[in-house]
Amino acid sequence: MSRLAAQLRQPAFRDGVVDLIGPAVGVGAWGLVTGVAMVKSGMSVWLALLMSLVVYAGSAQLSVIPLLAVGAPLWVVWLTATCVNLRFVIFSTLWRGYFQAQPLVQRLAIGYFSGDVIFVAFMKRFPRVEPAPEQLPYFWGAASLNWLAWQIPSVAGILLANAIPLSWGLGFAGVLAILGVLLSLLVDRATGVATAVAAAAAVAAWALPLKLNILVAVVAAVAAGLAMESGERHARQNALRRRAAGEQKR
Repeated sequence: MSRLAAQLRQPAFRDGVVDLIGPAVGVGAWGLVTGVAMVKSGMSVWLALLMSLVVYAGSAQLSVIPLLAVGAPLWVVWLTATCVNLRFVIFSTLWRGYFQAQPLVQRLAIGYFSGDVIFVAFMKRFPRVEPAPEQLPYFWGAASLNWLAWQIPSVAGILLANAIPLSWGLGFAGVLAILGVLLSLLVDRATGVATAVAAAAAVAAWALPLKLNILVAVVAAVAAGLAMESGERHARQNALRRRAAGEQKR
């Protein structure tokens, strides 16, 4: 508790909270729509609450809700959720340089509380991959606000789902919220290309049964993103080799 209290008093903790205030608005709207959608799709209130608290992955939850609603096989549901969350493998690889010295329990907690907007804010604040004492308090500041911004509206949506009429247009509001969060994540060419590929694949595979176009879009986006990252990495390595060769000739 003393270590946690010390982190809460750090200026970096407050910096993490401040940096997430803007994205938290979109995350909250997204959480509200997801909570309502889970119950409206036929999920019980208790199961929806359990999913919100345990899974804590908005994109994965929204991806599997239509699959659950149409009675898709469990393997399709699991595969879709896994593919949607593959990006966290990339996040973890990049975060390893910052947090690998932390105890296992701390790293597991970081894995649970991590999120897209947290990752983007963290990498903007700490672009150099090297440990620093203010990184952990900053992460927990951002993660705390993000978790509350998701869970409070999500739980409210679950509990009030039957009292909220469809005429309110929450589905459209949810799309707008997701677009707002998505635009904040488009920080480089790789994410832009992956987004465009996902949109094109989802439309092209629209006729597939069981909402499998979602799975196709996710796989295509991950493949495009990884290919872009690999290409840019090789280009940087070749540029460094050419520079080194040029310096040796001199």
